[in-house]
Amino acid sequence: MILFIKHIDIEGPGTIADFLDDNKLLYTVIDVSSGDKLPKLKKDFQAIVCLGGPMNVYEEGKYPFLREEDTFLYRVVEEEVPFLGICLGAQLIAKATGARVTKNPVKEIGWYKIVLNDHGFKDDLFKGLPEIFTVFQWHGDTFSIPQGGKRLAFSELCQNQALKYGRNIYGIQFHVEVTRVMIAQWADAYKGELESLKGIVSDKQKMLKDYDKLSKVYMKQAEQFYVNFFTIAGLLKKRTFSFPQ
Repeated sequence: MILFIKHIDIEGPGTIADFLDDNKLLYTVIDVSSGDKLPKLKKDFQAIVCLGGPMNVYEEGKYPFLREEDTFLYRVVEEEVPFLGICLGAQLIAKATGARVTKNPVKEIGWYKIVLNDHGFKDDLFKGLPEIFTVFQWHGDTFSIPQGGKRLAFSELCQNQALKYGRNIYGIQFHVEVTRVMIAQWADAYKGELESLKGIVSDKQKMLKDYDKLSKVYMKQAEQFYVNFFTIAGLLKKRTFSFPQ
């Protein structure tokens, strides 16, 4: 069983869930922002995927569930449960492993290139992916690399794009899971943020137009990434998948 942790209704598993369905891998989704409680770590949780959200990891007073999640993720690290944190999820696992999370010098919103460093290029998480590839971004904060951890990727605007801690704990600042519908939903829900940064970041139509142009390659990258992570987690035996049209 794979556990997804959501922090807001519009930031769900996206194409990761499609991949798992296609490979007949069982999963469950909890939304801590709606009052769902984090479960006890059980042996039947074979992997955990922690998703994004508009809140900051240091806003525990405003979002009490973040404090509980910090404790939960500390145990995930201790027990070496295969883990993937995406955007906010990456910042949360960085915090749980003792790293700092702070404001990035600029916000990355839209489509940007990231670069794998030597550690990333050799890591199984990025097996079969090019050294430089385009991803979707929506973040204002950034994580530092925890002591004992490794930086795997960087971008021009954000130095820490991917981290690894221990054998199987990963965090990525960028998004691999988004669909066209999700991008449109985020642009509408976070419209004020986009408008405040006009001229600095992409607007809704530009992001959707870029999605249409990049989607074929982007989906192939996502498929390879999912194959890699769930192979690392020991869950994938038959590597088959086709994204829905």
